[in-house]
Amino acid sequence: MQHQTVLGFDYGTKSIGVAIGQAITASATPLLSIKAVDGIPNWDDIDKLLKEWQPDLVVVGLPLNMDGTEQEMTQRARKFANRINGRFGIKIATQDERLTTADAKARLFELGGFKALTKGQIDAVSAVLIIESYFENQF
Repeated sequence: MQHQTVLGFDYGTKSIGVAIGQAITASATPLLSIKAVDGIPNWDDIDKLLKEWQPDLVVVGLPLNMDGTEQEMTQRARKFANRINGRFGIKIATQDERLTTADAKARLFELGGFKALTKGQIDAVSAVLIIESYFENQF
């Protein structure tokens, strides 16, 4: 697999979860959540993350309806991905994220009970799951 380092984003209108992943291990680690105002992040925060981690690829989760159809948030997430590509010239991919938030809550609960369930942690772990499902679909 040619992509070594992948930065993943769980796009949301108030918060965008971020994780870093490695293709070699097909695994990812939660980093943080970035505040967003009506879906617009501070682009300097994104720039800092890209400079720090120097990913080969950015994967953005696409929130689809359970039947696979698109919704307004799907378009917004796709626009966010395209802006990253346009601003920073980095290669992007999108990944179906239909069950990642529920999976993230379950995973965090296993790790630390309800105390572990802060919104920022849920978003960052959701970004981990987006990266991991992207890797799974590459094989």
